[in-house]
Amino acid sequence: MIRHPEIKPSPNGARAGARSRQSKQATVRRGCRGYLDIKTAKMHIDNLSRNLVQHPDRFDVIVSSNLFGDVLAISVRRSRGALGLAPSASLNPERKYASLFEPVHGSAPDIFGKGIANPIAQAWAGAMMLDHLGQAGAAKENVSAIAKLLAARDAPKTPDLGGNAKTQDVAKVLVEQFI
Repeated sequence: MIRHPEIKPSPNGARAGARSRQSKQATVRRGCRGYLDIKTAKMHIDNLSRNLVQHPDRFDVIVSSNLFGDVLAISVRRSRGALGLAPSASLNPERKYASLFEPVHGSAPDIFGKGIANPIAQAWAGAMMLDHLGQAGAAKENVSAIAKLLAARDAPKTPDLGGNAKTQDVAKVLVEQFI
């Protein structure tokens, strides 16, 4: 679960274009305006990756390009496992264009058709979408159902969490948490 919402790092690697980097940094500053308890930090991707692996509890939101997001996803997966738990969002803060909400792993083509994908990241991405659309209550219910599922000792777990449950098994229990 999210523990420290006060740190919102923005990776800032040398290969990122100056215009994109400035736009991203301006977006982060605008988003944090009025929230004095939010701390931001700019980090190079290698430093952020190391800190994310060593101290994942220090991070709530990471703003990055798609390329750096992929690098970070791989770093976390290799150190913590359970990539199937991580949601992501590609937001259009001005809401002029559509935003995209999906698991960090995307479509996970390497496990397509095997029935072993963890549906939790997709459910969490759905909660993020609901929140973005102004449905904070529904988003909170979604996250609460995820928390209940993860806390239950006897809940089915997909292989990424060390279990042998199928996607449908976990999804069924997750849906039951809503009822």
